[in-house]
Amino acid sequence: MFNTLNTLFKGANARAEEKLRDKFAIELIDQKIRESLVGLQAAKSTLASLIQRERNEVRQIEALQTRIATLTESTLAALKDDREELATEAANAIAHMENELTVRKDTAARIDSKIIRLRHSVEAANRRIIDLKQSAITAKSIHQERIIQARLSNSIPTRSSIDEAEDLISRIIDQPDLFEQSEILREIDSSLSFEDVGDRLTENGYGTSAKTTASDVLTRLKSINE
Repeated sequence: MFNTLNTLFKGANARAEEKLRDKFAIELIDQKIRESLVGLQAAKSTLASLIQRERNEVRQIEALQTRIATLTESTLAALKDDREELATEAANAIAHMENELTVRKDTAARIDSKIIRLRHSVEAANRRIIDLKQSAITAKSIHQERIIQARLSNSIPTRSSIDEAEDLISRIIDQPDLFEQSEILREIDSSLSFEDVGDRLTENGYGTSAKTTASDVLTRLKSINE
């Protein structure tokens, strides 16, 4: 009995552990998807910030180029009028702006390179999350199917239960008729004790019967009436 209870207890624990593991597996999938979405959103925010910086650098570059072009034109006019001092001062300003323009162009180029790499990463991560969501849908569907299948399996009688029921029915049907058995035993006992020999001889016309028959009663009654 102890072994049976121990087996039942182990089976219940195994089923509970499996059910718990399956339940948390689905929840862990959802949690990992949420974490991936948070990471993807952070990457998108970083990408947006880089794009904003790049656009700002482009605006600064365009503004510098415009100022340099305008100042260059003015410097040329000053040189034409022999205004050496003004031309020199303007040339100095142009030099500073050109140096700044070079730095900003380099900065814009680095930012653009980062944007390209990060954009590829974001796109790849987004595709993987989409695939992950679709796989999660499939996993959840399979999980539900297994739950339904488990319930269905529990509701359908097992082969061993059916076999046991058939065996019990056969045992009841195949049991001997006790009344018939007792009659047969009585006949056997009678034949063994020779009690029925005289009756069989009388029935065949040999000897007289010790028992009163209906024919004897009728014969007696008729003789009284005569």
